[in-house]
Amino acid sequence: MLFLNMGFQISDELLGTFVPILVYWIYSGLYVGLGYFENYRLHTKQDEDEKNLVSKTTVVKGVLLQQSIQAVVAILLFTVTANDSEADIDQQPSLIVLARQFVTAMLVLDTWQYFMHRYMHHNKFLYRHIHSQHHRLVVPYAFGALYNHPLEGLLLDTIGGALSFLLSGMSPRASIFFFSFATIKTVDDHCGLWLPGNLFHVFFQNNTAYHDVHHQLYGSKYNFSQPFFVMWDRILGTYMPYSLEKKEGGGFEARLAKEYKDN
Repeated sequence: MLFLNMGFQISDELLGTFVPILVYWIYSGLYVGLGYFENYRLHTKQDEDEKNLVSKTTVVKGVLLQQSIQAVVAILLFTVTANDSEADIDQQPSLIVLARQFVTAMLVLDTWQYFMHRYMHHNKFLYRHIHSQHHRLVVPYAFGALYNHPLEGLLLDTIGGALSFLLSGMSPRASIFFFSFATIKTVDDHCGLWLPGNLFHVFFQNNTAYHDVHHQLYGSKYNFSQPFFVMWDRILGTYMPYSLEKKEGGGFEARLAKEYKDN
C-alpha cells in the first residue's frame, strides 16, 4: 500500500493496473512531438499519413478498448492472488530476487508472444480476421503500439502479462515497475524513430528498426519476437537481418541483408 499526502492511500494492485496505462499515453505523447524531426524517422510523416489503412481516431479508440479489458483482467487477477500478496507485504524481496523475477517475466512474456504472434501470421483465418488489424499500421507510430483486435489484445498482451506475473512470482508492487517498463519498451518498438542515445537501441537487438521490418510486406513472416529479445527468431529461423542506412533526403531506412533481397 502506497501512501500519499493528506492520508490518502492507493493500493499496489490499483497502481499496477493503471500506472502502465498512464505511462503508455505519456510516453507515446512524447514521441508524437518528436515525430516532427524528419531526420530521425524510419518513414516520412507523409508516409505515416498516407500509407496507413486506419485513422488515428480509430487507433485511439481501439487502444482504449484494449486497455479497458486489460484493466478488468488485472483487477480480477490481483483479487484472486490477494491472499498470497498480503502474505509477502512484510517480506520485501532482495534486489537479486527482483532481478530474477524481472528476467523470468521477460522470458515468459517473450515466449508466449512469439508463438502466439507467429501462429496468427501462419493461420490464414486468424490473420485475416484478427491480426491483420494491427498490420493496418504499415508505418507504425508510438500510440498505435497496442492497436489490436480485442481478442488479440486479450490473448497476446493481457494473458501473456498475466502469465509473466504469475510464473515470475512477483508482487503487485514489483508488477507496477515491470509492466511500466514493458509498456515503455512496446511503445518504443513502434515509435518509428531512431533517436541518438536511445538506450533501448543500445541494449536490445529487438528494437524500433527490428520491429519496423516486421511491419513491412517483405518482413511479415520474420521478426516475430516481441517485446524484449530476439532469441526465438534466431532459434527457429525467423530472424531477418538488416542494416540501418541514412536516406539521402533525411531519416533512416532498415535495409535487408543481401541474401534476403535475392529471395
